[in-house]
Order: sequence, then C-alpha cells, then structure tokens
Amino acid sequence: MKVTPPLIKAFFIFPMNIMGTIPGFLLWSSREGGFFEKYPLSFDLIRSFPGGLLIGVGASLCWIAVSLFSEYGGGGTPAPYDPPKYFVARGVYRHVRNPMMIGVILVLLGEAMLFGSLPVFIWALIFFQACLVLIPFWEEPDLEHRFGEAYLEYKRKVPRWIPKLKSEPRTDLNGQ
Repeated sequence: MKVTPPLIKAFFIFPMNIMGTIPGFLLWSSREGGFFEKYPLSFDLIRSFPGGLLIGVGASLCWIAVSLFSEYGGGGTPAPYDPPKYFVARGVYRHVRNPMMIGVILVLLGEAMLFGSLPVFIWALIFFQACLVLIPFWEEPDLEHRFGEAYLEYKRKVPRWIPKLKSEPRTDLNGQ
C-alpha cells in the first residue's frame, strides 16, 4: 500500500473528524461546567477491553477501505471532492459495500463504551441514521451513474451493511 498525501488527507478530513473531532468535543463538553456535564465520563475496566477492541477494528477497517481507493481507484479517494476514477470491488469491498462507514460506526460505539459517554453513543446513532439516508439516496445513485452496470451487478451481489463471509469470484465483481 502506497501512503500518499491524498490518502492521508481523505482519512483525516472525513473519518477522523467524525471519529475524533466531534467525539472529542462531546467528551470535553462532558466535563464539570461543560454543556453535557450531567453526562460525566466514566471509566470501567470491564468496558475498556471491548471498547478498545471496537476502536481498533473500526479504525483498521477505515484505513483499509481508504487505502483500497487510493491504491486501485485511479488516484482517487472515497472523499466526494476526489472520487476514484475506477470502480473498486476488492479486499473488504468484496464482502460488504460500506466497510468505511461500518468502521466509523464501530469506532464511535467503542469510544462511547470506553468512556461511558451517552453523548458519543447518541452521536453514533445520529451518524448511523445519516448513513441509512445518504448512502441509498445520494451515494449509490452517484455510483450507479459513474460506474453503470458494473456497480449495479456489484449491488446485486454484495450486501450494503452485513458482510458476506464468502466473497464472489474476483472476475464477477469488477473484471479483475
């Protein structure tokens, strides 16, 4: 995997703001005197391991998803300002259509669990609801327009949210 400035930019602009900046603000606002002070942070050793595990798995999934676009998308990224030039249906994208969103949601749930934060949990729910609306009504029609029959075939074979454990043969998805 080649780490390029567009890859780093795409990773930090979208996922890191959703998973880092906004939850960081919510956690900061949970301190005494903060807007969410009635929802103080609570650390618990029992929640630490699963929360940390969710964060690690989710962040890894996001990085892998962004990397695949950078490496095989013809120089593009998943960011709307720099879309991939080529259809990417390999790696984790052979099992599920939205691995980056799943990764972000896992990180948000892990952060909520690790810090015992109701505001971060609510943010995770809001983000998930936004994905449920934006992906089928904005992102998928755009991908259908840009990649045509290749994307329509991909949609028929690969689920949106719940990963398939057995992937389709490589030639069935994007001819590679």
